[in-house]
Amino acid sequence: MKGSAVYSVEHLRSFLAVAQSLSFTRAAAHLDLAQPTVSQHVRKLEAAVGRSLLVRDTRSVTLTADGEAMADFARTIISAHEQAVDYFTGSRLRGRLRFGVTDDVALTQMPTVLRDFRKLYPGIDLAITVAQGPMLQRRVASGHLDVALVKSEPGEGRGRLVRRDRLVWATAVGTEVAPRRPVPLIVYQAPSLSRTLSVRALDAVGMRHRVTCVVQGVNGVLAAVRAGLGIAIFPRSLTPGDLIEVPASAGLPELGEIDLVLLTNPHARTEPVEALTTAILSRANPIQGIPH
Repeated sequence: MKGSAVYSVEHLRSFLAVAQSLSFTRAAAHLDLAQPTVSQHVRKLEAAVGRSLLVRDTRSVTLTADGEAMADFARTIISAHEQAVDYFTGSRLRGRLRFGVTDDVALTQMPTVLRDFRKLYPGIDLAITVAQGPMLQRRVASGHLDVALVKSEPGEGRGRLVRRDRLVWATAVGTEVAPRRPVPLIVYQAPSLSRTLSVRALDAVGMRHRVTCVVQGVNGVLAAVRAGLGIAIFPRSLTPGDLIEVPASAGLPELGEIDLVLLTNPHARTEPVEALTTAILSRANPIQGIPH
């Protein structure tokens, strides 16, 4: 009977890894499995569901509507499974874990992820640093952080991929980008990946720009954009609901994609780091849009 279908946690993990990375190759590398094994897990899950979850060809992988729904279910099932395992086995992890996260991600669902982590591992004391990506990267490299969640250009090969997102130009309703006039940019203080990417994209197509506001954090970016001082770039999933994407008619260049990755200090204790990494990856979407 259809109602008696059982979905393997192992198959759900493989499917979710593919859904997050949109790549069987990256999913297999992340799970430390052979690619045919990941493909087999996904096929078995689709057979159990009785519906197609992915559309794949030689160049791309995309989720079907049923695949989007299953990704949400998979996160919930995996998270519940891990909580049940921990409840009945009893976590004995102890110690201090120093975790860094960029301020834009910290304003999303990351607090929920960390709260659930504390429930699972009450013996681990979390010391959290919220800062810009370059600073967090330096603190991981210098040994002052154990793990950090930061943004990175695709293909850099650093860290463990959490998800890939598309960058967009965003502005407040009513703010216009006038043709043949310098593009008004709201940027972070240097060094800043988003600042570098926005200027690089405009220079590549010969579009002039002027910096109208320089800020230290995401709250400054949001305040300046909402005040109509210019435009800024956001990962699409982090764009607040009260901002709009600049229309294609403005002629702004495509910005490409960006990765959200976990960087780990190789000298940190493995067990707490892996526990937090698993918590973040199993929830998989700690980023669902900045509140407004």
